[in-house]
Amino acid sequence: MTSRVTGLLLGLVIVLLGAATWTATASQALSPMTPPTPTYVQSFAIAELAKPTYTPLPPPIESPLGTITPTQEPTATLQAIAEAVIVDSPERAHAAEAQAPVNYSGGKKILVDISEQHMYVYDGELLVYSFVSSTGMNNATRAGTFSVLDKIPNAYGATWNIWMPNWLGIYWAGSLENGIHALPILPNGATLWAGFLGSPISYGCVVLDTYDAQVLYDWAEVGVPVEIQW
Repeated sequence: MTSRVTGLLLGLVIVLLGAATWTATASQALSPMTPPTPTYVQSFAIAELAKPTYTPLPPPIESPLGTITPTQEPTATLQAIAEAVIVDSPERAHAAEAQAPVNYSGGKKILVDISEQHMYVYDGELLVYSFVSSTGMNNATRAGTFSVLDKIPNAYGATWNIWMPNWLGIYWAGSLENGIHALPILPNGATLWAGFLGSPISYGCVVLDTYDAQVLYDWAEVGVPVEIQW
């Protein structure tokens, strides 16, 4: 009797366990699983950027090489303007003609070769400087033997409304004085003819790079011979 009861109880336990297992399995099968929330990595950021400003450059300039667009450079200082002298005035031309020639006994000499668009600077027989230069368009630079007539830190050409730093005047053509100077500066501070040195591009003067013109201006004195040749 005892073993019979024990067997019945054991069978009942097995039936109950089987029923519990089926219920759990059925519950999992019938209950949909909630998918995990995806994680996104933001690959950008939002920022407030100021709109850039635009400063217009002066209008292009026509030349034998095509259209020249000046590049932006700092505006001339008031001190430079105060030191300026107008180099295209009839009054100044008459005054220069009345002056006696400068007697120069030194060994310095400036040679400009138009065909090479190059300047050679000598102290005696020694070549001390060699500069790329630009002479006048349409053969506007006169060949001949001249000399440094004057030195002006920043000359002003009223005919073209340009500033010509490190001016060395070399000869007069009517009421206009031609000279050697740095790349011209327009009234708004833009540099004229930047990037075109080595080609005839000026109105008649001999033009040098800004740094080279400063070196020559400091080296030369009034009276130094200037030879311009083909």
